[in-house]
Amino acid sequence: MFDAGLFTSQFWEWFIITGTVGGIIGCFALILWLGADSSSSKSKDKKVETMGHVWDENLEEYNNPLPRWWLNMFYITLFIAIIYLILYPGLGSFAGVLGWTEIKQYEQEMEAAENRYGPIYAKYAKEPIAELATNPEAVRLGKSLFMTYCTVCHGSDAGGVPGYPNLRDHDWLYGGTPEAIKTTIMNGRKGNMPNAETNNLNTEADIDNVVEYVVSLSGKQHDQAAAVKGKESFNKVCFVCHGNDGKGNQMLGAPNLTDDVWLYGGSKATIKDTIAKGRLGNMPAHGEFLGTDKIHVLASYIYSFSLKK
Repeated sequence: MFDAGLFTSQFWEWFIITGTVGGIIGCFALILWLGADSSSSKSKDKKVETMGHVWDENLEEYNNPLPRWWLNMFYITLFIAIIYLILYPGLGSFAGVLGWTEIKQYEQEMEAAENRYGPIYAKYAKEPIAELATNPEAVRLGKSLFMTYCTVCHGSDAGGVPGYPNLRDHDWLYGGTPEAIKTTIMNGRKGNMPNAETNNLNTEADIDNVVEYVVSLSGKQHDQAAAVKGKESFNKVCFVCHGNDGKGNQMLGAPNLTDDVWLYGGSKATIKDTIAKGRLGNMPAHGEFLGTDKIHVLASYIYSFSLKK
């Protein structure tokens, strides 16, 4: 958040002060000039000047002074601006007599929210996630957390997008038990799929052969001869993470290649791109930010998808 006291030089501080104060003074001068005639008594015999614009020969634009009530509204607006600049930040590093800051406002709002909702989260934190997943109120509260913190990556429907898992299916990189889900949210996850060079797949043909074998694992149409060659390479390198049967390893976050569920896409071109360039996945840790109680409720909402299958 912006700190009004942090300026790279005094020039910018005085640049802001001069522009702000000068603008207010200029507005006062402009209003005084425009309203100069409004305070003088009007004479019925006094001829009102026109702007020189005439329509249909007898329709003219008069140069009447602004109404007094209108001018007063402008004055009130300017005085409000002056009061604001005295109370709140707006003049360089001057923090205002109230000492208001964005950080202080944020902390106050967070404290108020914690006082209001903290006891509710604490109550639910004492119940097992599997039970909370059947509690409509707890699920609704967990959904509100999900919509606030998780939709950017996983989508508002938790269906995911390429590179970010679908949380509504049975395919879990690190496990779909209540405990595993909570651990993932608390500590985050870091996935690393090494590239072809690291895996000693040195030629285009080597990569293409592994692609054909990987495709064959999920029952898709493939080149049988190339898949046989690809299996040899797979069993030398890829089995370490994905296993000899290609069903993955949740301890390592290595995906199951036999279920036709793909994090980045299941086309041959996408699989080849994954093998050739590798992938880096990062699920941020939310433990310090959200706290254990909120994550407990959030995990119950995510786990509730598994109960609908």
